Amino acid sequence: MSSQAVTAPAALPAESASPLAGKALTIGLAGIALTVPGIFVSGASAVAHSWLVGVTFWTAIAIGMLMLVLIHHIFDASWSTVIRRQYEHGLSAFKWLGLLFLPLVLATFLYQRDIVWPWMNLAREIHGGHTVGHDPLYLKKASFLSPGMFIGMTAGFFLIWIFLSARLRKASFTQDSDGDLKWTYSNRVTAAMGLPLGALTLTFAAIYWVKSLEYHWFSTMYGVWFFANCARGALSIGVIIMVWLWHRGDYKGILNNNHFHSIGMLMLAFTVFWAYVTFSQYFLIWNANVPEETFWYNLRELNHDGSTNQWWYVGLVILFGHFLIPFLALLSYRYKVTKHVIRRIAYWILTVILIDICYNIMPALKDSHGDAVPFLSLNLVWILTSVVGVGGICVWSYLRSFPTAKLIPIRDPRIGESLTHHE
Repeated sequence: MSSQAVTAPAALPAESASPLAGKALTIGLAGIALTVPGIFVSGASAVAHSWLVGVTFWTAIAIGMLMLVLIHHIFDASWSTVIRRQYEHGLSAFKWLGLLFLPLVLATFLYQRDIVWPWMNLAREIHGGHTVGHDPLYLKKASFLSPGMFIGMTAGFFLIWIFLSARLRKASFTQDSDGDLKWTYSNRVTAAMGLPLGALTLTFAAIYWVKSLEYHWFSTMYGVWFFANCARGALSIGVIIMVWLWHRGDYKGILNNNHFHSIGMLMLAFTVFWAYVTFSQYFLIWNANVPEETFWYNLRELNHDGSTNQWWYVGLVILFGHFLIPFLALLSYRYKVTKHVIRRIAYWILTVILIDICYNIMPALKDSHGDAVPFLSLNLVWILTSVVGVGGICVWSYLRSFPTAKLIPIRDPRIGESLTHHE
């Protein structure tokens, strides 16, 4: 069985992949083009925040793919070998995500310093009539929250992710040709150094790009929250790719119910992990009742006059949609191994991850009263066009990489175990 599966045609022909890649690129460019008019309709700052949502969402998924591949190698996992190749193709998106992040940097330094991150403009007025430059809380963090550090660190994040991805891809793809075990050992070395680097970079990226939008806020769990979304997003995209390739016929005879069950168990585990981290943070901040921490949640629950705002309901959607619904669904063995069901669960999780990222970014936009701009506003259009635009480029990158290697790592030493994976 395994010999037949391994020697079967294992890559989508280039001539078949090109039309799909072309469509993805067209959709991506259309999404980007449709985002631009928002500058004149809703303002540059609203579009910049929306663009940050799109870039952060897809970068989180790419980081999740990277971390899962690194975890696969560090644990010498066998069951996930047949799935790993699709994540390796997904890692090709990092260089394009870095390029797509560039407009935010250029808009900040060439157009308006506080277009996204308020601490970039030291003359910006904050509550009490003070400016950022005279804010004691900013001054305490000024060596970290500085424009030079922001640019250097952001460039470093993408360079590290690109470097790790290139090493993983080269070793894995080359092993298909020569079967040399040195490539397996090389990827273990990459995983050993890549996991701490990945953990640090994703944490600092979340802090710089998202958390610093409200730089007064304190949180020791923010990087872990972001990692949970990264992993859940990557697992969900993996399920969607697996079902797509299985329906095409590529994965028939290779994937079995146990592969779907295993990835479904990981989805369940990270669902519980996300809930634990998120609830712990909320409970500790609520219990301590320190103003420097509680304001972040107050902004997402109440208006200045004490009335409930839209973000309160968004928070409830996240509570039930991000945890309760997928948790109950993923408890079922039947749901995890039924392809169309687990695919729907994956789409659901991705949707709520996007809402969660909006919940963390968009309330930084405030009206004249200091209240968060409502979720159901015209900004939602630019969020969707940004997600489609960045996503189209990421899918295009994946499809460009797809025909360049076998469908599965045919000469990986663990491939036999993976093909016969059982619970």
